[in-house]
Amino acid sequence: MQNLTIIKVGGKIVEEPDTLAALITDFAAIPGLKLLVHGGGRSATRLASQLGIEQQMVDGRRITDADTLRIVTMVYGGLVNKNIVCSLQAKGINAIGLTGADMDIIRSHRRPAGAIDYGFVGDVDRVDAKAIARLLDAGLVPVIAPLSHDGKGSMLNTNADTIASEVAQALAPLFNTTLTFCFEKAGVLADQDDDNSVIKKINRATYQQLRDQNIIAGGMIPKLDNAFKALDSGVKEVVITRADAIANADCGTSICL
Repeated sequence: MQNLTIIKVGGKIVEEPDTLAALITDFAAIPGLKLLVHGGGRSATRLASQLGIEQQMVDGRRITDADTLRIVTMVYGGLVNKNIVCSLQAKGINAIGLTGADMDIIRSHRRPAGAIDYGFVGDVDRVDAKAIARLLDAGLVPVIAPLSHDGKGSMLNTNADTIASEVAQALAPLFNTTLTFCFEKAGVLADQDDDNSVIKKINRATYQQLRDQNIIAGGMIPKLDNAFKALDSGVKEVVITRADAIANADCGTSICL
């Protein structure tokens, strides 16, 4: 079984020229089969502001009305995705940019309205692992935007961490899959103000203890929930680290069962 490295990188890193260039260099150097999932929220917010389209956020999550759906489709599936693809091509990496609608690789349903109506936000129903595997086997490097579709003609805004986790779970039976979540911090920190306080390993028991102590809170909770879900489904390893450390196995936080 071949090794596969899946890298999920946040929007801030791929939206700035300097950090994007560094990421592309490090990602291109990863040996073997690889796949990149990216965000792009800051660019979407900036374009919405320029167009006079008000954005609503609840607990860090974007309310995706019809106008906002057009924005994120343009930005995630177009501007950000294609900037990454062409940068990889310049490094000799034969990348292919995808949304969930392309080749029908990620099918979702619109999240039902509860106390909050998130609008055109998708919760993943299935990932076509065989379709993605065909691209990998052909020597292509998929670059997946955080967009899925409902199979009825509508794109859906979908959390990038969730896309990465669901893709990793789907591909785990076909490859020895490692999933790395990259963001601005060095890993999961014991002290949010100290980048040297990286917690090297977290299992389920320590995760619950850290939550109870409020050391892990906010946006890190769904990231770790996605990590454990991936491990439960056969993903070999999940790492949370800085984008400039993806080639360094000694950096970051390793999530284990």
